[in-house]
Amino acid sequence: MATKSDKNKISQDAAGLQPLPVMIHTQYIKDLSFENPSPPLPQRGAASEQPTLSVDFWMDARAMGKEESGHDKRTYEVLLGVEATTHRGDKVMFMVELTYALVVSLTDEVPENQVHPLLMTEMPRYAFPFARQIVADVTQQGGYPPLYLAPVDFKKTYMQQFSAKQEHSPAA
Repeated sequence: MATKSDKNKISQDAAGLQPLPVMIHTQYIKDLSFENPSPPLPQRGAASEQPTLSVDFWMDARAMGKEESGHDKRTYEVLLGVEATTHRGDKVMFMVELTYALVVSLTDEVPENQVHPLLMTEMPRYAFPFARQIVADVTQQGGYPPLYLAPVDFKKTYMQQFSAKQEHSPAA
């Protein structure tokens, strides 16, 4: 049986954990579109084509002013976009477009040169499970099996996009 001093020790140990330099104020669906142009009927026969799926992700972040956010400086709206389209032959079965947003503040511990990578890798990584569930729910409500998106390496995606921008930027 834990005594009161044992409980205090546990909470002191937990208090020793290093807090993240990010405060997530809110998260929400900013935009959601689901299009279901043809009825989700089962395909019969061996000759029916297997559906093809294309999925694209995008990330963005913008600084928010104090008037807009109600918080101190270094507050950002971070967006995670998901666009998924399924075709069977030349027919679109369904399309889903989701923009999922977070409003976050960064502490002064985050150096300026780390703000962009943090916003564009860690925040989408945090938002992904929520966006994944929304996409699965909406596709299921559209009459299809739920679309469970595969995990995404946002750090790798960021590095590819960032290095591509660096290579194409004019030399100073």
